Amino acid sequence: MKRWIPFLKSDPMVAVLRLSGTIATGARGQLNDATLAPVIERAFKRGKPAAVALIVNSPGGSPVQSSLIAGRIRRLSDEKKVPVFAFVEDVAASGGYWLATAADEIFADENSIIGSIGVISASFGFHDLIARYGVERRVYTAGKSKSMLDPFQPENPSDVKRLKALQEDIHKSFIKQVTTRRAGKLPEGKDLFTGDVWVGQGAIDQGLADGIGHLVPVMKARFGEKVRFANYGAKRSVFQRLGVRVVDDTLAGIEERAQFARFGL
Repeated sequence: MKRWIPFLKSDPMVAVLRLSGTIATGARGQLNDATLAPVIERAFKRGKPAAVALIVNSPGGSPVQSSLIAGRIRRLSDEKKVPVFAFVEDVAASGGYWLATAADEIFADENSIIGSIGVISASFGFHDLIARYGVERRVYTAGKSKSMLDPFQPENPSDVKRLKALQEDIHKSFIKQVTTRRAGKLPEGKDLFTGDVWVGQGAIDQGLADGIGHLVPVMKARFGEKVRFANYGAKRSVFQRLGVRVVDDTLAGIEERAQFARFGL
């Protein structure tokens, strides 16, 4: 009631934005900028929040989507003068950590897995399999670089070299994001960008997080015992709620489990 009466001061409100799952474009991506854009906008603009809290639980995914989501959060934080806090649950690794760096401060559980500042690409090779069954692969291109890493052809060293060059460029972008957002907090002369991960206090010791802490107690310590919380998250479509996309969601679930399994989760 107090927030509707102009001369009465309302209790501070923290908008809570959950970022949970793998990061990918398209229908299967649980986290992507297209889906989250309106949610993030509401979190910063509705009810004049004292802060926005990110609940991060992601093993990573698309570097582009990670960059877009984190960039949107930073733009709105600067525009609205609203501080951002990140709270890591099970894991904030690779693109998941990229999202966490959108915050001004990062908190973790003692058992949270944090880091994996690197770039990975995985695929399969089927050329022996199709040869065994007498299948011939035919590919025609205009442009010598048009076809790369065809899974139905033997691995080409020049293709691998080109892929690694692309990965290095993305890795440099990731490193820039971390060093910019964690400026003054990272240890001098320590290579934190090998793809390694740390747990809880170990991540804090490396400057990748600021402290051990959970959402409610940390926010109460910052904004008082009467702080309120407003939860925001992407809504599922009617078809998803009715289970129409069962096959697609099942495939997405398998992919997500494989990503989390990389960290023993």
